[in-house]
Amino acid sequence: MAKIPVLEIFGPTIQGEGRVIGRKTMFVRTSGCDFRCSWCDSSFTWDGSMKDDVHLMTAEAIYDELKAIGGDCFNHVTISGGNPALIKGIQELVDLFEMKGIETALETQGSKFQPWMRQINDLTISPKPPSSGMDQNLDILKAVIAQCKKETVNLKVVIFEEDDYEYAKMIHHTFPVIPFYLQVGNPYLEDDVDNHTMKLLERYENLIDRVMKSDDMNNVYVLPQLHTLLWSNKKSV
Repeated sequence: MAKIPVLEIFGPTIQGEGRVIGRKTMFVRTSGCDFRCSWCDSSFTWDGSMKDDVHLMTAEAIYDELKAIGGDCFNHVTISGGNPALIKGIQELVDLFEMKGIETALETQGSKFQPWMRQINDLTISPKPPSSGMDQNLDILKAVIAQCKKETVNLKVVIFEEDDYEYAKMIHHTFPVIPFYLQVGNPYLEDDVDNHTMKLLERYENLIDRVMKSDDMNNVYVLPQLHTLLWSNKKSV
């Protein structure tokens, strides 16, 4: 059986981002990413700082751990990272979830496609804007989206600065029929941030104001990072 590199399993909690914001869910966080975003809030999944905490687990072992932690208080699992789309072996986990009647969510930057992504119930593709320092390949992004089930896909771009907003416009108008979400970024990644919630809400309000004045962004959703408003930068919540 395939082994999946898992950093943490936790929940039940709420999903803080994208189309499933507010959804009660469990989390399975995998290790490894092909991007190195400057503002990544999960850099521990790829920078080696938590390499000793990575466990190679089978689909059955992951399911057993989810049940041990969450009991019967969940029917939805978010597969997170890093970039889980790098991991072919997640196929067995998704198959097991389907068999158990558990719905799934996934977020990936759209740099890699796996056939099991067609089975994800809520698939968020989040191309990375200029502030990330990454060069998102638009041709690869288009190829990934073309292979996914259109009824499950949504797009999300995180906004930190003006160039990110212009990039988001480009992505939205490149894929105009795909549900599109803008999300305010969290630049305050220290463990203890004074007035963190108020700082994030101010940035969120500024993003809302910008969208309200954009006549070419009428068909978008503007979101906060809900989990950071509630728990700041605390992990495993």
